[in-house]
Amino acid sequence: MTRRTEWTGPEEPSPPRGRSRRAGPDGPADATHTAKADTPPAPQDPAERARAICLRLLTGTPRTRKQLADALKKREIPDDVAEEVLSRFEEVGLINDAAFADAWVESRHHGRGLARRALARELRTKGVDTTVIDEAVAQLDPDQEEERARDLVARKLRSTRGLDRDRRLRRLAGMLARKGYPEGMALRVVRQALQEEGDDADDLYEP
Repeated sequence: MTRRTEWTGPEEPSPPRGRSRRAGPDGPADATHTAKADTPPAPQDPAERARAICLRLLTGTPRTRKQLADALKKREIPDDVAEEVLSRFEEVGLINDAAFADAWVESRHHGRGLARRALARELRTKGVDTTVIDEAVAQLDPDQEEERARDLVARKLRSTRGLDRDRRLRRLAGMLARKGYPEGMALRVVRQALQEEGDDADDLYEP
C-alpha cells in the first residue's frame, strides 16, 4: 500500500546566515553602532581651544597680542581664559610685540619704502602699544628716511618724463606722501632729483 504524506503548507524559511543582529524597539539595529552615533562629542576645554587657535595663527606668521586676542574673541573664547593663555604665551616668548614691531619696521621700510609715519600708522592698526611703536620707528633716523626717499624717486623718475614739470613734481611728491614722508622732505627730494636730471625746477613752488 502506498502511504501518502499530508502537505501542510510551505516550510518556514530558515534564518539567513551571517552576522547576528539584535532587534531594537523600531526594528533590527546594530546596538553598538547606534550608541556611538548618538553619543555627542565631549566638549573641548576652552583653554585647550585657545592654545590651539593661537598656535595655528602663529605658525609661520608672527602676530601681535591684540591680533590674537581679537581672534579668540571672534571664536567666543571667554575673556578670562584668553587673558590667561595670551599672558602665558608672552611669558614663553611666543608673543613679543616689541620684536614684532622691530621686524615690521625693518621689512616694510626696506621692502616697501615706508617712512616712520606710515609705519607707525600700520602698527597702531595691529594693536601695538604707542611706546613700543615709538621705540621701533626710532631705529630710522631722518637721514635714512631721506636716502630711501631718494631711491624711490629715482625709480619713478623715468615714468614721469613727458609730463610738464609741475605735474612731475606733484606726482612724485604725492607718491612719497602716501608712503608717510613729510611734505617738506618729499618736495625737497623731488626738486633735487629733477634738477639733477636737467629739468629746471627752480620756478616750482617751495614747501
